[in-house]
Amino acid sequence: MTIFRRVGAECVADFREDEVRVLRKVAEEVVGLLTDGFDREDPVVGRLFPDVYPEDVKNSAEFRRFTEGDLKTAKIDQAGAVLAGLPEAGKGEVRLDTESAQAWLRAINDARLALGIRLELTDDTVVEYELEEALEQDAGSARVFQLSVYSYLGYLQESLLEAVIGANFRR
Repeated sequence: MTIFRRVGAECVADFREDEVRVLRKVAEEVVGLLTDGFDREDPVVGRLFPDVYPEDVKNSAEFRRFTEGDLKTAKIDQAGAVLAGLPEAGKGEVRLDTESAQAWLRAINDARLALGIRLELTDDTVVEYELEEALEQDAGSARVFQLSVYSYLGYLQESLLEAVIGANFRR
């Protein structure tokens, strides 16, 4: 699996073709969710855009009216940063400056939140156990693939975060 490392002022990783394919698909799905598929009733949208005042519908709607457009644009741009940073050849090196690394971290986080909602994961869920159980039931199921992607995104996020944080400690 790909691990980000610090090289000078950049976070660098060598991606395999299957990893690029998965990241491209995930980022495209996030963009689709936030554009054509944007539905306030979708639990994923609710998680990515939580009510600021859950007990006050009027003020929450008013806050959303003033902030949702900018937040949506930022999330689309972050997913776009992932798409722009991926190798075009299908595999290869990714080099992220600090700003791009931050955008990738936020985009991966959004993708994990969305996937976690779709998989009905909770704070109490142990993903490794869920994956083991899904493998026992049907190793070729969509759930096995989705749990694997969720785990991979967490691993990648942690790797990138360690590269970013490591750089901040050395300054």
